[in-house]
Amino acid sequence: MKTIFFRVIIILELIINITACKAQQTQPLNTNLKDIISNSYLKDVNNELDNYEGNFTANFDDKTINIFITKELKKPITLQTKNYYQDVLSIKYIVKNGNDQVLQDTKNMSIPTNQTIHTIYSFGTSPNQNLVLLYYGGTNCGIGWGKILLKKLNTNQISWDYRPNSSLIDAASCPPSTDKTVYLPVIKDLIFTKQ
Repeated sequence: MKTIFFRVIIILELIINITACKAQQTQPLNTNLKDIISNSYLKDVNNELDNYEGNFTANFDDKTINIFITKELKKPITLQTKNYYQDVLSIKYIVKNGNDQVLQDTKNMSIPTNQTIHTIYSFGTSPNQNLVLLYYGGTNCGIGWGKILLKKLNTNQISWDYRPNSSLIDAASCPPSTDKTVYLPVIKDLIFTKQ
């Protein structure tokens, strides 16, 4: 009887230890992804993202660009074979031409959780430089995907630097009738002012 009791205790301890190893670990936002285990939570413990939240506007090339920056807590992320959670900034936007006609609006767009097209999410910060690094999934067919850098200039202004990557688009992957225009400003040091 004692032997069975001790075996049950040992098995329970093993189950508890295995479960504890798979439990979520909370780590600072900029922890190197090589150093995290699956199911980790990269938390904005220093509130670095809070300073970027808000609605901002800029004018460029006869267009008005409104960006709406919000902080999302514990966004699920899958990167290659690793699943983890991270606090991120999410940017939605509305671009209008000089006649106040909406050219593109992701603020009122319903975007599925696992879709990257039309999304902009932060993937890290550089606190010493007041920078937030973001990934843009591109517009229709993924055109214009790339990196966006936001730099906090003061309490009311941020600087925008959009660096699109190029990719080959063919009729098989992107129908000819698709709007292939990237409406976000491809420019460095565009100043957005908080509204």
